[in-house]
Amino acid sequence: ERTAFLDRFTSESRGIGFAVLGGAFGEGIDLPGARLIGAFVATLGLPQVNPVNEQLRERLQAMFGAGYDYAYLYPGLQKVVQAAGRVIRTEQDQGTVWLIDDRFARPEVLELLPRWWHV
Repeated sequence: ERTAFLDRFTSESRGIGFAVLGGAFGEGIDLPGARLIGAFVATLGLPQVNPVNEQLRERLQAMFGAGYDYAYLYPGLQKVVQAAGRVIRTEQDQGTVWLIDDRFARPEVLELLPRWWHV
């Protein structure tokens, strides 16, 4: 199903696809040239709150004083940047990435995004 979904993206296609950040399409996807010209990112991509991540957050808080950032925010934003990297892969690629979660406008999030991104 994953392959069939990706095969729909050709340089002539005009389709829209929806995928989850970090899901089955998080790795090993290469849609060169005009096969992928845009992405809408609807969340910060934060990992699930669960006992394992909460233990990690507590430990990182004790060690660095920024447990939430290390356990949740940084991994989530890494997924966002990876999604943008699916659109803009080389200097020749052109495309648009829309960040449509209001939290992207927060100063603490903005300063973590690449400086050349216009949010």
